[in-house]
Amino acid sequence: MGRAFEYRKATKMKRWASMAKAFTRVGKQIAIAVKEAGPEPATNPKLRAALQNAKAANMPKENVERAIKKATSKEQEDYKELVYEGYGPHGIAVLVECATDNPTRTVANVRSYFNKYNGSLGTSGSVDYLFEHKCYFRFAKPEGMDLEELELEMIDFGGEELGEEEGHLAIYGEFSAYGGLQKYIEDKGIEVLSSGFVRIPTVTKELTPAQAADLEKLLDRLEEDDDVSEVFTTMA
Repeated sequence: MGRAFEYRKATKMKRWASMAKAFTRVGKQIAIAVKEAGPEPATNPKLRAALQNAKAANMPKENVERAIKKATSKEQEDYKELVYEGYGPHGIAVLVECATDNPTRTVANVRSYFNKYNGSLGTSGSVDYLFEHKCYFRFAKPEGMDLEELELEMIDFGGEELGEEEGHLAIYGEFSAYGGLQKYIEDKGIEVLSSGFVRIPTVTKELTPAQAADLEKLLDRLEEDDDVSEVFTTMA
């Protein structure tokens, strides 16, 4: 199993463990997708992906419909997707992805968390180079399909690594391969369970249990913020 799968296995998906936070996150994904390309999933690949993630999070149908309806109205805030970079305690690089309707509030909050827990917020590009930006798709095992052949075909569309994750199959690829892989998987009639993007550290650093506990305090506080979508680190 490759590095992407090992990293995902070790990562604590805390935000997805909380249903309320998962709904907030998916609601923002829906809003951003609808604002960009309209409310029709058939013509909006980004919205289709958001709806798949809503299903994976067990978001009720009425919540999804309400989110789409609100996104088409004037009352819907415009969300911006932003990335903040810095270092946590003990020299661990931290990359924070956010979706916010108030960047001034968000950057002030993120900076305060870094400062409070012995970290420092850096400038754009200060730690991004330590991560590879990958796309991924989780999907049900297709019946009657040769997995080796499936992997080879997915490689033609930008996939890199096919394996098992949480009892299902997953494919990872370059960030830019998302659209091609999405179209291939949909054309094959394969049921997508969830999809998105992940940042895989190219280097990692081992911490002692006490040091890891220091870092977890910062990560917990970041993940509690509703503006924060994902947090990635170089902790081994």
